[in-house]
This record gives sequence, structure tokens and C-alpha cells, in this order.
Amino acid sequence: MSIERDHAPTVALTTDPRQHPAVFAAAFNTGDAAAVAQVYEPDAVFVPRPGTPLTGAALASATADFLALGLPIEVRPRHTYAAGDLALLIVDWSIEGTGPDGAAVRLAGTATDVARRGPDGLWRYAVDNPFGTAAA
Repeated sequence: MSIERDHAPTVALTTDPRQHPAVFAAAFNTGDAAAVAQVYEPDAVFVPRPGTPLTGAALASATADFLALGLPIEVRPRHTYAAGDLALLIVDWSIEGTGPDGAAVRLAGTATDVARRGPDGLWRYAVDNPFGTAAA
């Protein structure tokens, strides 16, 4: 991911894959794209719409679109299945409130995400698929 990370708020990554959704929410709720970038692997995939996997600069741009709503995300982990350095995370999430244009916003889904433990022992998203099994 080609996002500048030097001036981002510090995000405390976790050694527990069950806590990674909360780490993501904390980073997202800073409103800073560089903070959010810290919770992803460098070559991560983000699927902002079903059937649209993005990486690199496109991932960063899609993240910025969600952050531009100016609303916090709430996450509710449902399941975490870890096998060695990989984890499947099933997470219910929602973003609700009044957007910058004054319109009501309600986004929600059940994410099917894959996280990987790095050599430093910390978890990061390899695949972030917020709309899970929704049809393309």
C-alpha cells in the first residue's frame, strides 16, 4: 500500500487476532487514512464493493472514501478462527449518522476478513472484505 505512514496517529496493533477488528475500528475512528493503513499488510486486498478487490493506491483511495463520511465505525466480532499465522474473522459492522452533506448514512455488513500474523507477532489484514458474501 502506498500510503504515507510517517505522520499517522500511532495504532497499537495486537498479538491476539480476536482483537484485530477493535484495532481496525480504533484506527478508522481517528479519521486518518495513514492510521488505517497500519492495520493492513503492504500487499493487502480491500473489497469496498462486492466483486471489486483493490490494492495499493486504489485501496488507499477507497479507504479515504469511507473516512470522508466523517462517521465512526462500530464492529462486533462474531467468529475468529486462527490456524498458525492466519485467521478468518467474521465481523458485523456499521457506520451510521449524518454525513457531511446532511444526509442520513447507514452502512452495515458482515465482513469476512483474513488476517496474518507478521514476523513481529502482530496481526494485520491480508484481505478486508466488509460485505462478506454479498452478491457482486
